Amino acid sequence: MSRHGERPAARPSEQALDRALATAVRRTGAAVGGIYLLDARQQVLCLVATGGLPPEYADPWTRIVLATQDPVADAVREDRLVWVDGLEELARRYPRAAAAQPYRFCMAAAPVFGTDTCRGALLLLWPAGRSPRAGHRERARMTHAAHRISGLLKAAGEPPAIPEQPRVVQVRALDTRAPQAALGFSERLPGGSLALDTEGRVVFVTSGAARLLDCDAASLLGRLPWQALPWLDDPAYGDKYRTALLSREPVSFHALRPPGTWLDFYLFPDPDGISVRVIETALADRPPTLAPVRPPTATGPAGVSRLYRLMHLSAVLTEAVGVRDVVDLVAAEILPAFDAQGLVLSVADAGRLKITGYRGYRPEVIACLDGLPLDTGITPAGKVIATGVPSFVTDPDEMARNYPQAPRISGKQAWAFLPLIVSGRPVGCCILSYERPHTFTADERAVLTSLAGLIAQAMDRARLYDAKHQLAHDLQQALLPRRLPRVDGLDVAARYLPASHGMDIGGDFYDVIRLDHHTAAAVIGDVQGHSAAAAALMGQVRTAVHAHATAGATPDQVLARTNRVLTDVEPDLLVSCLYAHLDLTGHQITLASAGHPPPLMRRPDGHTAPLTVDPGPLLGIHADAVYPPTTVPLPVHTLLALYTDGLVEVPGRETDDTTAGLTDHLARTDVSDLGRLIDDLVHHSWPQGRHTDDIALLLLRTRPRRR
Repeated sequence: MSRHGERPAARPSEQALDRALATAVRRTGAAVGGIYLLDARQQVLCLVATGGLPPEYADPWTRIVLATQDPVADAVREDRLVWVDGLEELARRYPRAAAAQPYRFCMAAAPVFGTDTCRGALLLLWPAGRSPRAGHRERARMTHAAHRISGLLKAAGEPPAIPEQPRVVQVRALDTRAPQAALGFSERLPGGSLALDTEGRVVFVTSGAARLLDCDAASLLGRLPWQALPWLDDPAYGDKYRTALLSREPVSFHALRPPGTWLDFYLFPDPDGISVRVIETALADRPPTLAPVRPPTATGPAGVSRLYRLMHLSAVLTEAVGVRDVVDLVAAEILPAFDAQGLVLSVADAGRLKITGYRGYRPEVIACLDGLPLDTGITPAGKVIATGVPSFVTDPDEMARNYPQAPRISGKQAWAFLPLIVSGRPVGCCILSYERPHTFTADERAVLTSLAGLIAQAMDRARLYDAKHQLAHDLQQALLPRRLPRVDGLDVAARYLPASHGMDIGGDFYDVIRLDHHTAAAVIGDVQGHSAAAAALMGQVRTAVHAHATAGATPDQVLARTNRVLTDVEPDLLVSCLYAHLDLTGHQITLASAGHPPPLMRRPDGHTAPLTVDPGPLLGIHADAVYPPTTVPLPVHTLLALYTDGLVEVPGRETDDTTAGLTDHLARTDVSDLGRLIDDLVHHSWPQGRHTDDIALLLLRTRPRRR
């Protein structure tokens, strides 16, 4: 329990947050609660306060990378209440979280706000006995609690400090005084009785329980059972306790008290804690073979926490996509789990150590270490890769005996060098470092060695992904116009943004076509799907539109003729498209749409609204489809925003609401710099980034023509 020792006293603003958390847990009937705050620099959600369970049980979830698929991260990224009805839904929607929390409970996460942006989230868990469906009243209480915490954050002004470990909040006052009659009743019962609070500490023990456990009552009170009784520090027993605590279901188990006494434990939970009955196991029920008693570990949380931490970290690494994801996840999840302060991930490349990511080191130090030969005498990393044997160095003196330059370069005091090996092939080396000497227990060495294999596989997949993603990106860019033409009387800016995750090529496209000295055409479209076939069809559509437009076809004719081309080739993919003909002399625009979102128009007076365009069917459905034209005035200093649906289709929000919010934002924002405006519009719809679909955005602004 060294990681959860004495903490500094909470400041008044922190005390207010802790009281708000305790109130939220009580008023919603939850069993467990927590407040997460966003570390904006690292894009990580940090648990700052928790109540209702032992603090070490929260270890795997004290830091949640904002980009991961997690209820808390989704609530913050998508600015919405996330409700999970039970373990089955958790496993379906968030398999990583379910792997680390295999208990029957409901959970909800609601975003909390500071002065202007989302600051974090409130997380609440309910036991299995609760109705899984969230009614209006339950959601209202959760939302009200989140609003109250938001008010405290806004009143504080500056973001609260994020502690190294979350504060433990007593969510329910527990009266540990035992009336004489109740005490006498407990003492007269056969066997023994204990009471645990919601954090697992023993708050009451009978003399019969002390006798059966072979431990005096004073040494039990105020402690966790598996701390006071090392023979209970076993993942199987800890799992039973977690089940009782989180699912509020009675559980029982056998445990061997050394040297040879089997005991039955019966756990009966309620919102205030757990009542425990202990009796000696009947002879007929005793296991046939006595299990060996394992010595307790020197440091670290209960055994079940170690087990689920490893499962959690394993699941985390399966979600890593690119090399940057691996670095971010290892830094956010593994460094704090092992109290390390530094990280270096390197790969073996052409006989050298190429550093792909790091944390906790100065750039000049990394510059000295990057590109070293594998047989370098500066660091053990090359030897670790060559032999496949990890190296654990507990202090600078030990390192200096074999690698005297290493401590002087980095200033670190202890290191774990972990080889990254996949199918017998060296991939690289992961280095965890410490700012003080650190003794690696046998438990830590075993877990770190196991994790090294998982990191190696994640790294290997990530490098392959990055290579394929770069190839797809290069192909996508080759299919889009390299530069947009200069048109007198028209300012133009465009951007294509691939989906934040996903390796396939998208089908979003845009183009601007200079028709003559006073007219131009703009087109934007979206081919169904993400594949090489979608990209190829996108190229065909762009070519067809360009050919018909330059041949003098009207907007409705351009789409109709392009549609016939697509129906002839039968591509099995559909295409949305918006074509606009701009008459810069006559100051009017004519549009035709094939099922595409209408553009936004900001008029010179600032009034902004989507244009009303009568859409025809998607391209590629019917050969004889008609695409009605729409003509509207186009005064000088008018701004048009053409976009694909990836800009406004945000999970958890109605598209109409997103479009309305974007329209209102465009009406109020500065439009002088079109390139900056594109970034601003994308950020408005996706403030946390990580858009789930490709986005194409084309901005057109009319201006006075040169004489």
